[in-house]
Amino acid sequence: MPPWGAALALLLAAIALLLFVVRLAPHLRRPWRRAVETGTLLREQEEEPNLGDATDPFGDRCDPLPGGCSFICKPSALAQCLLRALRRSVVLEPGPRPWLSGPHLQTFCHFVLPVGPGPELAREYLQLADDGLVALDWVVGPCARGRRVTHSGGLPAVLLVVPNAWGRLTRNVLGLCLLALERGYYPVIFHRRGHHGCPLVNPRLQPFGDPSDLKEAVTYIRFRHPAAPLFAVSEGSGSALLLSYLGECGSSSYVTGAACISPVLRCREWFEAGLPWPYERGFLLHQKIALSRYATALEDTVDTDKLFRSRSLREFEETLFCHTKSSPISWDTYWDLNDPLRDVDEAAVPVLCICSADDPVCGPPERTLPAELFHSNPYFFLLLSHRGGHCGFLRQEPLPAWSHEVVLESFRALTEFFRMEERMKGLSRRRTSFLGGRRRWGALQKREVSPSSSLEEIFSWKRSYTR
Repeated sequence: MPPWGAALALLLAAIALLLFVVRLAPHLRRPWRRAVETGTLLREQEEEPNLGDATDPFGDRCDPLPGGCSFICKPSALAQCLLRALRRSVVLEPGPRPWLSGPHLQTFCHFVLPVGPGPELAREYLQLADDGLVALDWVVGPCARGRRVTHSGGLPAVLLVVPNAWGRLTRNVLGLCLLALERGYYPVIFHRRGHHGCPLVNPRLQPFGDPSDLKEAVTYIRFRHPAAPLFAVSEGSGSALLLSYLGECGSSSYVTGAACISPVLRCREWFEAGLPWPYERGFLLHQKIALSRYATALEDTVDTDKLFRSRSLREFEETLFCHTKSSPISWDTYWDLNDPLRDVDEAAVPVLCICSADDPVCGPPERTLPAELFHSNPYFFLLLSHRGGHCGFLRQEPLPAWSHEVVLESFRALTEFFRMEERMKGLSRRRTSFLGGRRRWGALQKREVSPSSSLEEIFSWKRSYTR
């Protein structure tokens, strides 16, 4: 670990200790101590009796799950499949030890604790259309003896992992990669320009919700593994990039299913409202340290003095991407181009969002989660737990987090669902062929030239989500 990394770890550890001492203060814990049950927010015995009021956007259309979690979605055949898989899950029931249940401690354990040896990675640099570079870390080991193949009868699925927007590779991301490798996936971690040792070869960084670099990376992954299913997982603020990609590409995204762990969905409001000061200062410091090595290269495009004097994440983001020297834009225009939900209606793959009601970074779900998205869009599903912090979701064992088990179980359920859909479509085609052979030729001719019949066959897989 470089010297600045050790200094940053010590600083964040000190902040974590401070937050652990004051975490029982009412102004820190009361806004986010929430949970859910069927039809209303589930009120734990030790919680304050102010939950489940009429203004709660998640007060209806919730399905209870083990461990006090809830599943919020638009009713559909796929939703029922995921709900059955989650209800059978044993990872939702056990919680962490009482001293680990605090949201701040779970969050800091995730961000501050040493990563450890981690998996074996094989790095590839991908040169982009504008000569920039992104990095792909393929997880190649270690392979456990009891490695299970979850996609029997086909090629191992590729799992694309998108870390948070700050470029911090956390222990939970590496834990997810190890667990996925054990379950028969081929994980690959996407690193943006200038993140995690990826060189910044031209003075252009990736905006918060610009999926252009990710598009090229997915095209390359598809080229290397053309027949393998592709699943995608994002962590925290990295979900803005994944959701932007899914919305902009629509049915051409090549992705079979996706999951977002503690996603930041209302990004502009999140930047403008600000984070609690320890998180704001910690993330801001991490970004300044990461970009300090490129300060000379960035002088021609941004005001680096103002950039490194920034006192908030919003000021840093605005200076870096809006107040550029060549083509400045307004804050409003920036979010018109980078809001991860700008094209959410075009997303055409199932997306499972795993969120915690006590998330200290994103804030309370009634203010930060767009309830209507999950109530009206058949492709988006919300798993809301009452504990977990931000990307923590700890349990008795330190690794893996229970959220990662849920993600892989949901992908397995999606695979089975799609396999069953294909099987049903095959039976339907054979039945139609058998009956058609007994009909008169004129009637068969009319059926073959019917445009509605061909459209039904093409789009039947999409309607299966909403029936």
